[in-house]
Amino acid sequence: MAAKPILYSYFRSSASWRVRIVLALKGIDYEYRAVNLVKDGGHQKKDEFTALNPMGQVPVLVVGDVAISQSLAIIDYLEDVYPNNPITPRDPIKKAQARSLTELISSGTQPMLSSTVRAQVDARELGIDAWMAYWIDRGFTAYEKMVQATAGKYSVGDEVTIADVCLVPQLYNAKRFKVDMSKFPTVTRIINALSELDAFKAASPEVQPDCPEELRAK
Repeated sequence: MAAKPILYSYFRSSASWRVRIVLALKGIDYEYRAVNLVKDGGHQKKDEFTALNPMGQVPVLVVGDVAISQSLAIIDYLEDVYPNNPITPRDPIKKAQARSLTELISSGTQPMLSSTVRAQVDARELGIDAWMAYWIDRGFTAYEKMVQATAGKYSVGDEVTIADVCLVPQLYNAKRFKVDMSKFPTVTRIINALSELDAFKAASPEVQPDCPEELRAK
């Protein structure tokens, strides 16, 4: 029997969260290994982790003796190997729409919120809360406009897609940095619908093994 995959993750990492959602959607059994991005200057900087990912970032999925980094690359692998419950639409237009919304979050919003960027902002005393809120607001403003042309129950029609997988983790940051979500009614409706799904509940930060007790879901 092949060894189950190993996910190196941090409970609050939105990129790791995306992968956890897909693992849950597909019912994949995996081993969770926590990488604390804060303690002792960040365990992602240790040699044993950078040997897996020289960028020193989570998530990393280890399959056999191969380490796959970057959340979308991991998700593509999971889509290919575990075709059940697909999150990539077969229709070319819907596939492109889902990917556009995905990239809006994964390339246009989330990188500006990463721990590496936040550390640089703090070092320059630019005001981290205002910085974070600005980029989240900017991303959600664009998403709200784009998704009005594609949404059904979820971001692209009535099936969960990769766009939804990337969208939901951003709400955590929005709440954390007090972004006014009333400006984004379609986004909010979609997130609320997704949050009712078991896979999204199972992937949330509050139920991960490395989540501090005081932050756990009650």
